[in-house]
Amino acid sequence: MASKKPGKVVKAAVEKAVDKVTELVNPPIPGAPNSEPPSLEEPTEPRGPLPPKHDQTGPETVSPTGAPTGAPKLSQGQQGEFLTTSAGARLRDTDHSLKAGERGPTLLQDHHLREKVMHFDHERIPERVVHARGYGAHGTFVGYGTATNVCMAGFLGDGVETPVFVRFSTVLGSRGSADTVRDTRGFATKFYTQEGNFDLVGNNIPVFFIQDGIKFPDVIHAGKPHPDREIPQAQSAHDTFWDFVSTHTEATHHVMWNMSDRGIPRSYRTMEGFGVHTFRLVNAEGETVLAKFHWKPKLGVHSLVWEEAQMAGGFDPDFHRRDLADAIESGAYPQWELGLQIMPDTPQQTFEGIDLLDPTKIVPEELAPVQPVGLLTLNRNPQNFFAETEQVAFHLGNLVPGIDVTDDPLLQARLFSYLDTQLTRLAGPNFNQIPINRPHVPVNDMFRDGFHQQAVHAGVAPYRPNTLDGGNPFVAKAEDRPLVEVAQPLPRAVKVREAPKSFADHYTQPRLFWQSLSPVEKEHLVAAFTFELGKCYEQAIKERELLVLANVDPVLCAEVAKGLGLPVPAQAKLRKVTPSPALSQVGRTWPTDGRLIGIVVDPADLDGVRTVRETILAGGMVPLLIAPTGGPLGDSGLVAQRTFLTARSIEFDALLVAGTATDPRVSLMIQECFRHAKAIGAWGTGRTTVEAAGCATGPGIVLGDSPSKVLAEVTTLLGAHRVWDRFPPAIA
Repeated sequence: MASKKPGKVVKAAVEKAVDKVTELVNPPIPGAPNSEPPSLEEPTEPRGPLPPKHDQTGPETVSPTGAPTGAPKLSQGQQGEFLTTSAGARLRDTDHSLKAGERGPTLLQDHHLREKVMHFDHERIPERVVHARGYGAHGTFVGYGTATNVCMAGFLGDGVETPVFVRFSTVLGSRGSADTVRDTRGFATKFYTQEGNFDLVGNNIPVFFIQDGIKFPDVIHAGKPHPDREIPQAQSAHDTFWDFVSTHTEATHHVMWNMSDRGIPRSYRTMEGFGVHTFRLVNAEGETVLAKFHWKPKLGVHSLVWEEAQMAGGFDPDFHRRDLADAIESGAYPQWELGLQIMPDTPQQTFEGIDLLDPTKIVPEELAPVQPVGLLTLNRNPQNFFAETEQVAFHLGNLVPGIDVTDDPLLQARLFSYLDTQLTRLAGPNFNQIPINRPHVPVNDMFRDGFHQQAVHAGVAPYRPNTLDGGNPFVAKAEDRPLVEVAQPLPRAVKVREAPKSFADHYTQPRLFWQSLSPVEKEHLVAAFTFELGKCYEQAIKERELLVLANVDPVLCAEVAKGLGLPVPAQAKLRKVTPSPALSQVGRTWPTDGRLIGIVVDPADLDGVRTVRETILAGGMVPLLIAPTGGPLGDSGLVAQRTFLTARSIEFDALLVAGTATDPRVSLMIQECFRHAKAIGAWGTGRTTVEAAGCATGPGIVLGDSPSKVLAEVTTLLGAHRVWDRFPPAIA
């Protein structure tokens, strides 16, 4: 290829610089389908595949046995300019099958037709039984070094940077269900450490429904759609779920969390994560402690309101995955601190009267503070959803030196189940050779053959000891930092199918949770119980759950009974608890990075819009201009990203009204933001628009003449997430 002339090179460099400056001043709104915009005409000049978008990356290019290949990540994608068969033969037509004449029958010898249809017929794999609907992202974890006194795991060392892949998910729904249903959320993290993969497979709720893993099939069967009609999908508001939890009162604590605002998070970015179980940590001296893992979002813990969650399920079922992908694409990288609650490793494995082997119990942070040990940043979206997010396989048994399991009976069952499920879902035992699952360290496991074997094993002796392969592989000595199973003494016992007596208290911690909530959160929790039980058909199930709630709190029970139109059960004897402020989401302020602010504009009146938009961008937030029609707004240089037809209130964390808009859809959007306790600001003729919607008074309504001052007040309100005092709760 001939080299460019110097003048053209300079011109190209100048144009590139101008484009970069323009992008900084007017950054693209996230959501572009590909790295280059399409042409109006179908391209005819052969070229290679487009590169991925700037926010996308695939798994590291390591071999099936963990060796760095040095190959670029693009080498894992399709190659070349031309369409080929799977064996690499170029094709000249893929739109017409091979026939005996243009009107004749299709010929069996059409190998391309057979290969194309055969592959299509087998594209789908079994979805996960639970956590089927999920979304993932790549990132990095940087250790603070603050955990080295209690844990020898290398990835927790000071400044150690470890690649990670995180998958968020709902539990009950199918792959095609909605993101914003009321449900527990999965928060699973795969650390590609230099000592092997470590999987921290957690949830956004720190407790579980059950205390023993043998009940896991039961609780999932109860929560899934009824088997006769396969409805309702992705929700717990039905008879079988409430029949189960009202007869298994150990579920009460988890139910309280699930019916609270934690069950409908605002986004994955504002969601806490928990390892649920108690783990045993080992330091370099062999000393042990017991610990619980926590993920603390830098943006704080925030939720949707119920109407908003229902609307999102209809308007945008992909609400949470879109939010995460757009935030990463726009550079608002979400972050979480990993924290540890440290407790002494005593023979009883209890702490302050709490049984640490009971997965339905928490340790209040006031008793064992969460100590930050590292920072997680998600900064790259997957390049291919199926290859990465769908095929990633987590396993609680993927441990590293310094982290060991305990005898929690739910954890013990999960150690079996997570491994077993991959045999069906990923069609064989070699799932760790799939690129997203490959460790980034040498693998020498002596496992051979099986479906989808991608390694080409050398040698003749996959057993040990051996002499034919020179003795390889060798077992590691203590100085080689092998995986540690703590030599924990076991009590003298007999085989029984029983639970410890300490597991029998099912109500104290649910009461602790209720007493720790703010009044507005209590009101939301009552509404959730009332709605869910109100969807049950059988009256006996509602009455039985009220008997459960009577053991938690009289106000909670009475309010739910009133909503159901049922008598209040006799008051149970309740234990006194000390509230834990850490359990409430309300009352603090948080960064506003990545928050979306809608700006309703009148194309004939754009005074102040440009300045406000630039200020929002400079503050790390995303402004979206909403106008009667899309495209450029006159000759202002501004572009409308949403129209009155395509914009809905659920997309925005706050709303600014910058001009006259008589369209009823704008009034509806303002009214919805008002009902959902979002900050609303307006200036100039925009004040008339807010007044016409009937939303010009009350807390969180900012009307003024200065666009900058209005934005400043709205941003301050946004730090608290919602303007909860707009609607004073009836519950004290």
